[in-house]
Amino acid sequence: MNTPFHSGFIAIVGRPNVGKSTLLNHLIGQKISITSRKAQTTRHRITGILTDECSQCVFVDTPGFQTQHMNTLNRGLNRVVSSSLRDVNIVLFVLEARHYDERDQQVLKMLPQDRPVILVINKVDVMADKSELLPFIERLSAEFKFAAIVPVSAKQDKQLDTLLQAIRSYLPVGDPIYAADEITDRNERFLAAELVREKIFRFTGEELPYSVSVVIEQFKQEESGMRRIHAAILVDKDAHKAMLIGKNGEKLKEIATQARLDMEKMFDAKVFLEVWIKVRSGWADSPQMLKSLGYE
Repeated sequence: MNTPFHSGFIAIVGRPNVGKSTLLNHLIGQKISITSRKAQTTRHRITGILTDECSQCVFVDTPGFQTQHMNTLNRGLNRVVSSSLRDVNIVLFVLEARHYDERDQQVLKMLPQDRPVILVINKVDVMADKSELLPFIERLSAEFKFAAIVPVSAKQDKQLDTLLQAIRSYLPVGDPIYAADEITDRNERFLAAELVREKIFRFTGEELPYSVSVVIEQFKQEESGMRRIHAAILVDKDAHKAMLIGKNGEKLKEIATQARLDMEKMFDAKVFLEVWIKVRSGWADSPQMLKSLGYE
């Protein structure tokens, strides 16, 4: 008797900086969603695909639900979160261990009542006293009827098999949605822009990343496999341009070098990367500019 195949979409939601993108990358086993310690790193809906003999999990990594910095960009990001919840079969609600406040409560209020919601308590590896976990779980169980509750450490790959087992138990019967060898629906051009933006988040101060976007103006693959990529970094002010360039251009050079190394690892090929900076005042509040940059 053949076991029926199961497939479906799983949204990963939560407030900023709880480890949603790290969770996606470790579930898939490859980096497809950028990460940093700063909130608002993820700005797009990123799809990661995990396929085995009996199932296909299509994970949808969403931006962190924003309750501050409310410009046109962030209002759009919140709409991405809301629409993702309508379009999936299962929801993973990600919390940071021992941390639950009004920001998490706002996301909790958005969770659907008519589909399985699995509570994922992330970063349990940083808990010095694991006995604090049980009362934390009991408190959350009283606030929402979760289909399952799974404590994990995405960064250390702990309990991810248990989480996948819980997810697969709720996947509907259905044919594969994507080919078995696909791991994301995003193209290399998009992934290249995201890697540049990740390095900006990692190598700059608190203010700058929220006023920055990246546009790939040229992407060519040569017969040898080498990618030639020209990336423009959009900033809001001349002062931001100076911050990105750094003393003697060292900051921009570091960003470009680290992004190129990650691209070579991701694409498994040599990359020639050229990066420059353009000032585009008010881009994060311009619907036309946001649309041209691919924000939903």
